[in-house]
Amino acid sequence: MPGMQGAGARISGAFDTTAYSVTFAPTTGGPPVTDHKWVVHEELEDPGEPPLENGTEVVLDADHMTGMDGAEATIESSTDETVYMVDTVINGMTMTNHKWLVESELQPAQ
Repeated sequence: MPGMQGAGARISGAFDTTAYSVTFAPTTGGPPVTDHKWVVHEELEDPGEPPLENGTEVVLDADHMTGMDGAEATIESSTDETVYMVDTVINGMTMTNHKWLVESELQPAQ
């Protein structure tokens, strides 16, 4: 998301799960969303055992982006890091429980 690089945030939740980058066609129409980071394993319909292989076709059961819930998607990549929800302010917009960031995307506040 633009403006998040280097932004301050407060961790509001942490979860041990598999996170996926996905490409999907929004159910609301419009162009495909390419390489969206991140959707967690629990936000997939009937996903089976993690991790899913790259190229696996899935249906999203997530609502943290318009047009995502029920969308058909393709797994682009996965990571098995701790995932986080954060509270932050980006360009004057307050975001509460923003989903998702992975461990490797975070650094301690200065």
